[in-house]
Amino acid sequence: MSGIQSIRGMYDVLPADSVRWQYFESKMNAVLNQYGYREIRLPIVEQTALFKRSIGEVTDIVEKEMYTFPDRNDESLTLRPEGTAGCVRAALQHGLLHNQIQRLWYQGPMFRYEKPQKGRNRQFYQVGVEAFGMQGPDIDAEIILLSARLWKALGIDQHVTLELNTIGSSDSRAAYKAALVEFLSEKSDLLDADSQRRLLTNPLRILDSKDRNTQALLNDAPNFDAYLDDESRRHFEELQHRLTNSGVAFKLNPRLVRGLDYYGKTVFEWTTDKLGSQGTVCAGGRYDGLVEQLGNKKVPAVGFALGIDRLILLLETLQKFPEDIDNFIDIYWVAAGEKAALKAQQLSEQLRDQLPDIRMQLHCGGGSFKSQLKKADKSGARIALILGEDEVDSGTIVIKDLRQGIDQQVISQVDIANGISTLL
Repeated sequence: MSGIQSIRGMYDVLPADSVRWQYFESKMNAVLNQYGYREIRLPIVEQTALFKRSIGEVTDIVEKEMYTFPDRNDESLTLRPEGTAGCVRAALQHGLLHNQIQRLWYQGPMFRYEKPQKGRNRQFYQVGVEAFGMQGPDIDAEIILLSARLWKALGIDQHVTLELNTIGSSDSRAAYKAALVEFLSEKSDLLDADSQRRLLTNPLRILDSKDRNTQALLNDAPNFDAYLDDESRRHFEELQHRLTNSGVAFKLNPRLVRGLDYYGKTVFEWTTDKLGSQGTVCAGGRYDGLVEQLGNKKVPAVGFALGIDRLILLLETLQKFPEDIDNFIDIYWVAAGEKAALKAQQLSEQLRDQLPDIRMQLHCGGGSFKSQLKKADKSGARIALILGEDEVDSGTIVIKDLRQGIDQQVISQVDIANGISTLL
């Protein structure tokens, strides 16, 4: 194919796929409503300084992955690589955090310049869930329970695993970083290239290295538990108790860290073994210092982001979409002749008034009666409503069941709504 095409790593969601996205979004919205979270809609473009101050200038995202460009006023702007920083910025800008509790969520595209691969694109989609103003482990538990309820709603709860860790206070992290750097500096030549770079910039991320040799080396590394402060320990123990009490299983992972600088205390990931190397479908944790980091008083906060692209892929892999998901209409109107076509359009509008939840298509563009019936069948509709000139004159309409082999019926045009309600 010649001509202009989509940018590498940025793809189109075609109509055949968008119904699956809508199905996921309906499940997600229902769960969020159950917990009383409210939607906030955020810009795709933010000032670059927002991400440098929140994510950290020496993270992979800021150093290598952001789409950053000057605008016409030579101000540095960035396509958002994640959603939490923008959500905090908006909450601060509009006074939503001062002496208030907020439960917020958002969704939309994020952008990172990475090598495109299955389950990882340069434009990818996330749902973010954020809670502000609550510092106890109860809200940490609620956030995780909310995500667990979504997996049940989607039918994938048996295929995901919750991994849990605490990375303590900033003081305990600083002490542990020093011990880890001292340990690894003596063996730096044995580390993979990324870990050698991170040793000088973001050493905690080495714990998350996927390199086998590096992971083997870490078996003898200092244990973070020895540096964990008492308050963080109590917080984490209470969180575990609440999850166990609510029937949510988890696996402790002492090497679990998050790739963003603003996290502290609780961190967690939901992972699956059904998507190969891209196994994380949801991740989050507590970030009590971020609001202060962006120039305001300290506000406790916790949240998570889930990857819509990966969850759609997981649902497809596990065949968890409803079998009839591609049948996007219930009724197809077939009209033979000009007078019938005019009447069908009038009746279809009346029927939409009477049955607003019914999905209907009216055949447009002419064509023979036979070709229209073929299109009705191909559409996936359950019922065809057939109108010819004889039916127009007699005030009747033919109802033809397209799926179950039920004999067609002839009913009065004034009784269409009752007639089709028995079949749908």
